[in-house]
Amino acid sequence: MLVHSGFVGIDVSKAHLDIHIHPAGTHLRCGTSPGELADLARRLARLGPVAVGLEASGGYEGRLAESLHRGGLEVHILAPARVRSFARSIGQLAKTDKIDAGVIARYLMAVHADLTPYAPDPTRHRLHALTAHRRRLLAEKSGLISQSDTIDEPLVRTLIEERLTGIGQEIKRLETAIAELLAATPHLQQRQARLRQLTGVGPVFAITLLADMPELGKVSAKVAAALLGVAPYARQSGASDRNGRCSGGRKHLRDIAYMAVLSAIKVKDPVLGSFYQRLRARGKPFKLAMIATVRKLITILNAIARSDPAFNP
Repeated sequence: MLVHSGFVGIDVSKAHLDIHIHPAGTHLRCGTSPGELADLARRLARLGPVAVGLEASGGYEGRLAESLHRGGLEVHILAPARVRSFARSIGQLAKTDKIDAGVIARYLMAVHADLTPYAPDPTRHRLHALTAHRRRLLAEKSGLISQSDTIDEPLVRTLIEERLTGIGQEIKRLETAIAELLAATPHLQQRQARLRQLTGVGPVFAITLLADMPELGKVSAKVAAALLGVAPYARQSGASDRNGRCSGGRKHLRDIAYMAVLSAIKVKDPVLGSFYQRLRARGKPFKLAMIATVRKLITILNAIARSDPAFNP
């Protein structure tokens, strides 16, 4: 096992980076140009075997992670909510870029053994960008349609209609680009086709899973359910033993999975549909039965990704 000589936390912003090296306590600041990122990678590499952590920050972390990985460093992209919860747990309530870098380094040291290092995947990254922008356009389209029902001003209605037409054309371009990307990447095409063999899983859900859940098939069923946000967390203390509660997870994936389960129930799928009906027959409320069925769905998909040759060339 590699023994790390230090843990580096980097707070990422558009204009600069704040870097904290733990346990040395050294603090650095540098810019975000390609040359400065390369210099930072070389400087950190000279420290010996270090692990570097940075928060996901709306895309600004992408180039930094790629540059550090190219420089031979072990990089971890961390969930901001978990880092912030860690800060509160150690009594660190103040928040500045410099302080955040230090908290990231300490959090990385605390959980490092359970993390999987960042590994670049250009094809998946492009698929993620295309599907994410498609979701943004669909959300904009839904908002404009809702507004058009209450707007009488002719000019505004005309502008909304023109924008809706433009959105429709942009969505078609994105869907064409996604289809071309899958056609040019046989292993992704095979994985999508395999996932779609499960009742309720359509092309949108399958593609979004491939784009936004790279952990599928590489983690346990419980972790997969937690990533989707359908794993109930235990709430027991002393004599109190309340029902578990689901929280967190990737909402956009959960929303699509929910619709997939509704489709499977509607067509009376022998696996998911029967599972849901058994829960309802035992008196389980609709929402609880639905979440449990979504959890079964992601468990099956995770098992497929773990064992199917399409995912394990």
